[in-house]
Amino acid sequence: MVQLIVSSRGSLPRWVLLELQGEVEARSGGALPGSLLGDLHYTRQGVPVLVVGHHVLYGKVVPLEKPFAVLVKEAAGPAEPHARYAVTALIKTKLLFKTRPKPIITNVPRKV
Repeated sequence: MVQLIVSSRGSLPRWVLLELQGEVEARSGGALPGSLLGDLHYTRQGVPVLVVGHHVLYGKVVPLEKPFAVLVKEAAGPAEPHARYAVTALIKTKLLFKTRPKPIITNVPRKV
């Protein structure tokens, strides 16, 4: 049997899960970790709006059925035979973007 020791320290920050339909690819073909995906805004009605490049996505806030805990493995000493984990954040909601992105068109040339 594996025994895990989980602890938390004080008040935990609340994170939000971001769910996108489809794939996200970097324009340069490079790696995505550490890259800026886009800008997240909210309308006055609380609707999340994600701007990625020249596209805009409208989503909705969805509560999770079961919350997630973000765990970080702590260094175990030689006297501790079991792994120790610390809870660093809780995820209770997600932002769901399930529609296709809409292009942002700022300058439409007129026919002459």
